[in-house]
Amino acid sequence: MPVSTQAATQRPKILAVDDNPANLLVIRRVLAKLDVEVVEASSGNDALKATLDDEFALVLLDVYMPDINGFEVAEILSQEESTRQTPIIFVTATYADDVHRLKGYGFGAVDYMAKPLEATILLSKVQVFLELYRHRVALRAALGELSERNRQLEVEVEQRKQMEQEMRHLAMHDMLTGLPNRVLFMDRLESAHQRALRHGGMFALVYVDVDRFKDVNDTWGHAAGDAMLVELAARLRSTLRDNDTVARLGGDEFALVLEELEDEQGAQRLLERVCAALSPPMQHQRDGDEISLAIRASVGLAIYPADGAEVGALLHAADQAMYRSKRGRDAA
Repeated sequence: MPVSTQAATQRPKILAVDDNPANLLVIRRVLAKLDVEVVEASSGNDALKATLDDEFALVLLDVYMPDINGFEVAEILSQEESTRQTPIIFVTATYADDVHRLKGYGFGAVDYMAKPLEATILLSKVQVFLELYRHRVALRAALGELSERNRQLEVEVEQRKQMEQEMRHLAMHDMLTGLPNRVLFMDRLESAHQRALRHGGMFALVYVDVDRFKDVNDTWGHAAGDAMLVELAARLRSTLRDNDTVARLGGDEFALVLEELEDEQGAQRLLERVCAALSPPMQHQRDGDEISLAIRASVGLAIYPADGAEVGALLHAADQAMYRSKRGRDAA
């Protein structure tokens, strides 16, 4: 039996089951004094069908019926999860002895009433179970609200976690290219230095600075300049290995940390791959026309520990190497 989502606002329903219409009429007239809806069933089968559609605060169940008797109906209801807690009062003129009472209690009956029904007693008993039912509905509604609030809190916590992750990402990454920014780059560089100290390894630091980047912005606009930086970031990322770091330090300056190098020749080979990746011109759409922009960059390489045993010295060495490259390009 489905639990009604409007149980807390609807009138409670009572199921009256009896194959004698006169008995049903008596029940209906007596319960008319209460704020309840009486659903009638003239057989055990009809009673079971009724419980499939409605939730009942109480079942007034005749014991002796021709198709399925009251004991059998009560047994079936007691085996169903949705009707197991529904109280049953057996109404009978036939099975009133203790043996049958015990049998009825074993099938889930909470009380017995003898026919003919006494109106005052019936009203008193029904009111008790109606009050219990209202408390049960209120408790269920409160638990439902609590469950919904818990669900909302879980959603809010998850959203907050996502926002915090996004904030941490934004704090550590460049918004234009998605690359690590200067803060994350320095953390990665320090980590590479610590690993090299522990294991006696070698790594390289590379500075990349776009030549005459201001001319690109002045000539073709900032959209073209941004597109060039995004393209440059993508090429650098695709050229290097998963354990290497590509970062944008700001403006047109990029930096690379190349780890787990076996020798200086390995660093030079990676640097050659980087330079080769930057060589092809970039195609850019501007005002419906495609323009070709050359990407020229000055590159400086510093290798740990040959060019600096400390992070500060290594940064200075890479910076000086990059400026030497830039001066050489300007002179050419």
